[in-house]
Amino acid sequence: MDHYRRIGALRRKITRAGLSGLVVTHLPDIRYMSGFTGSSAALAVTSRSVRLFTDGRYTAQAAEEVSAAKVEIVSGPPAVGAVQWLAAQPGATMAGFDPAWTTVAELARWKAALPSSLRRSFLAALPASLVQQLRRVKDEDEIAIMAEAALVGCRLFEHMLGFIRPGLREIEVAAELEYQARLQGADAMSFETIVASGARSALPHGRASVSPLPRKGFLTLDFGVILKGYCSDMTRTVHLGKPGKAERDTYNSVLEAQLAGVAAVTSGVTCAEVDEAARAVLRRDGLADAFSHSTGHGVGLEIHEQPRIGAGQSTRLLPGMVITIEPGVYLPGKFGIRIEDMVAVTATGGQVLTPAPKALIEL
Repeated sequence: MDHYRRIGALRRKITRAGLSGLVVTHLPDIRYMSGFTGSSAALAVTSRSVRLFTDGRYTAQAAEEVSAAKVEIVSGPPAVGAVQWLAAQPGATMAGFDPAWTTVAELARWKAALPSSLRRSFLAALPASLVQQLRRVKDEDEIAIMAEAALVGCRLFEHMLGFIRPGLREIEVAAELEYQARLQGADAMSFETIVASGARSALPHGRASVSPLPRKGFLTLDFGVILKGYCSDMTRTVHLGKPGKAERDTYNSVLEAQLAGVAAVTSGVTCAEVDEAARAVLRRDGLADAFSHSTGHGVGLEIHEQPRIGAGQSTRLLPGMVITIEPGVYLPGKFGIRIEDMVAVTATGGQVLTPAPKALIEL
């Protein structure tokens, strides 16, 4: 990972924003900019220098992981050290911070640590995160890791097809999937594994419960792994027993909507246009009201990142963005279906990173 290049790009954004510096406190942003993976840190960036503040637990780790910033070990809150350092730089006038990751209490502590003459005007809340704007577009190294993580997910799904059987509790299914993920080298799961069967499949975020898998009904698996810090995300819905006509027709509508969303992905298209490509299929089939969430989201160091693939989203896709396409239909008391792929945006279309089967599987 070229952290020097990333810091250079961030410095250009800081200058364009009219700031003399920036304090970064969101840990995934810090990892992206510096490579530091500890749980306590702040990054201070100016046009001339960059410094990582952390505590004594991470002295050795920071020295090993961080090369593009000077490391400073502090005894107090790292963010306070970062703010004080920024204020002491020659010509310092205004430092930006991301209000999405700064509490009111934290901001009060930062201001209290500043000279009285700077407390009113030195810290400026950013209208949008400068680091997350950079994180939206992945470089080749990031995409290679995410493709690897996505393929781990596909192998897990293939394993689960031989494990799933009626009578197993949903929590047993989740436990097996997460155990196998660890055996395949996953750092952790990207999020709490969703295992929802029978009528519970109509819950878009149905956490694994003690409910047994039915002899006949849908089973939705939504899961992801973290590999080398990067997340994967995929959903497949299978059917236990033989589906009826309504189940089969609805599944085919969701599949067609998902394929339409994937086909719409290309550089320059708006997120709203991709959302509409998937939503239009379900609207045609009278299922639009049963599709209760946006079509997708960005993925990277975090499971939910910019951009959001939804109605009214004017952001245009760029090569290197990695997004999900995950339309779903949820019929309370009956069943639900969701199909999700990770897709890397290219100059000419989209590369599906999760090539597991999507045609209706009957178990």
